[in-house]
Amino acid sequence: MFTSLITPPPAATAPAHERFLHLVRLALAGGRFGKLLLSGPVGDDEEVERLTVRAIELRGEAALSFLWRHRTRDVTKNHAPEAGLAEIAALLGARFRNAHLHTATEEVQFAVSRKGRETLRVTRVDGDGDAEAPAPAAHDKAKHRPLDMAHTVWSALGLTHLVKGEPALVPAMARKWKQINRFVEILSSAVDEAGLAGPVRVADFGSGKGYLTFAVHDWLQSQGLQPRVTGIELRDDMVRLCNAVIEGEQLAGIRFDQGDVRTQAVQPLDLMIALHACDIATDHALHVGLQSGARIIMSSPCCHKELRPQMTLPAVLRPMLQHGIHLGQEAEMVTDSLRALLLESQGYRTQVFEFIALEHTSKNKMILAVKAQGPAAEALAARRVELLAQIAEIKRFYGLREQRLEQLLVAG
Repeated sequence: MFTSLITPPPAATAPAHERFLHLVRLALAGGRFGKLLLSGPVGDDEEVERLTVRAIELRGEAALSFLWRHRTRDVTKNHAPEAGLAEIAALLGARFRNAHLHTATEEVQFAVSRKGRETLRVTRVDGDGDAEAPAPAAHDKAKHRPLDMAHTVWSALGLTHLVKGEPALVPAMARKWKQINRFVEILSSAVDEAGLAGPVRVADFGSGKGYLTFAVHDWLQSQGLQPRVTGIELRDDMVRLCNAVIEGEQLAGIRFDQGDVRTQAVQPLDLMIALHACDIATDHALHVGLQSGARIIMSSPCCHKELRPQMTLPAVLRPMLQHGIHLGQEAEMVTDSLRALLLESQGYRTQVFEFIALEHTSKNKMILAVKAQGPAAEALAARRVELLAQIAEIKRFYGLREQRLEQLLVAG
């Protein structure tokens, strides 16, 4: 598919960036291309954090997919192979100092120092040298669904039933199934970014009937990540129901406990989940995630009540916020913005976004925090004073006296 990309090899004395680009071309042409990561941004665009390039198939043709990761959003652009390679060549050194190529047999690292010195390092990957890279993903209308509907756990939970002998969704649960799968897709990207390896320790606070808890366990198990999942729920009847499903399905590596996030003992975690925890319960869950050293924190906040009574409205905003619905939306935005800034101040790359359309659920906001590593961690550490100043200014602007997550962090 990419065979036309082969070009004569550069001389051994050629600049490192030319030799790196030749290895990228060879990996594509030989079907060994895994992914290409460009990091260490330079220049004036401080919003761009990194760029990930993958080989895909678009309308039956080979293409390169560019995922531009910004601080607050992701942007995907697809390019024809030659155009994509030309852009990569233009970005090396000029927009990004580092490039890391993953192939089926090698890892290739390119770097440019602040003084302009280029280096190239090639490391062999253990395994069969003749192994082929995964086929490019098709990006047409096929929808990715990471969970297998045929798994009998979904029938036990009432999500599926048999229709003419085949598993099918219970019609009333179609939206729930879409939410679950979307959550797992986000989790998949976060696990990739965090570089998690098994066993993966998970706590799901407010697990309810366990749909997401079982889904996370199922997906982690399918990836060979040896899940150790605990669902924590206040309602004892829900805990009994979920543990009965575990017993009936003879599942290992998952259990449900009765408990409250506000009194939960801190234990080491890799992944903390808290969906639809009401008001300051979200702050307590985030704090548990931070104290436990979780590499990934996933929260979908609910019932933002703490800040609204405290807000002293600046004069310029009073005409807009005199309407109750607008004041509620403003309080929600301020609450989750402060939470995100506090997570960043603790060294987490944090995003706040709509994880599924409103037509499927009104509780559709996600706070996703992934523990930064390497240069990204250093950059966040360098910005900590700035982040804390931004938090203080937001509180001053709205006349806020306290915010629960901040209080918990100060108290340790």
